[in-house]
Amino acid sequence: MKNEIVFNRACFAVLITLVAAAGFFIDNSYYIQTLTLIGINTLLALGLNLLMGYAGQISLGHAAFFAIGSYTTAILTTKFMMSPWLALPAALVLAAAVAYVVGIPTLRLSGYYLGMGTLGFGMIVNICIREWDSYTGGASGLVGIPGLSSPFVSFENPRNFFFLVWAVLILFFIASQRIMDSRVGRALRAIHDNEAASLILGVDTKDLKLKIFVLSAVMAAVSGFLYAHMITFISPGTFDFLASIRIVTMVVIGGMASIWGALFGASLLTLLPEWLHSFADFEMMIYGLILMVVMIFMPQGLTRGLIDIYEQAKSKK
Repeated sequence: MKNEIVFNRACFAVLITLVAAAGFFIDNSYYIQTLTLIGINTLLALGLNLLMGYAGQISLGHAAFFAIGSYTTAILTTKFMMSPWLALPAALVLAAAVAYVVGIPTLRLSGYYLGMGTLGFGMIVNICIREWDSYTGGASGLVGIPGLSSPFVSFENPRNFFFLVWAVLILFFIASQRIMDSRVGRALRAIHDNEAASLILGVDTKDLKLKIFVLSAVMAAVSGFLYAHMITFISPGTFDFLASIRIVTMVVIGGMASIWGALFGASLLTLLPEWLHSFADFEMMIYGLILMVVMIFMPQGLTRGLIDIYEQAKSKK
């Protein structure tokens, strides 16, 4: 346990150093935007990892909460001229309320049935976005979403926005680590391992699953808020079924039940399409092949796989 605490503190120190170095020394705006997108995707994957990796609850509709965060701030700022900073709490409250209402009946399911239930929810939200075109812009999407600014700092500057996104992410990282190291975290792991046994031992499984589902939805909504104000244009295609699958893939590839797995998985799945552009027609084939190789040789994800490689190398010395 002590080694794990030291490891996590070292990882946080390295992460903060790398973020500061990247923010101050990288001048290329494309690289800054890509790193910002990695931060947003990591926050999205981190929320799902808390739900799926730690609590063992499958969600195939998580892109719906990402959409709720994005569209709520987009509609309030473009249609009602509200400040983005006022739209943020509205987006979070709406995502939390929807997650609470949806979670009560859905979390009674388990395994594949829970996955199908959340998949249906995600599809309903996407259809609502497409059909409610007077506010959402329908299939064409919404344009003209304002960038973030404050009296002291303009976050329309890509570098400032990069620091904002990573500061928010690091705060969620620390909060998630504290939760997982607490009694609540141990109870969530117990639910993941054996829900019936946890219930017998006095864990309020129903209440805990609902709370982590709501927290996960709020984190997805924060990601959606940041994404909408970075891209300034959103459309339903960004939040469809494939988006939900991509988030799940980030969690699985990075490593379940690991907050650092969210970072590795989101980084890999954000960077791969950028690296593979030059392969033109073979892009998707190589993309799938890389994911297959990772899962064959590192079935527990990148985080566990890299730790195993390090420990094997260390034992040979």
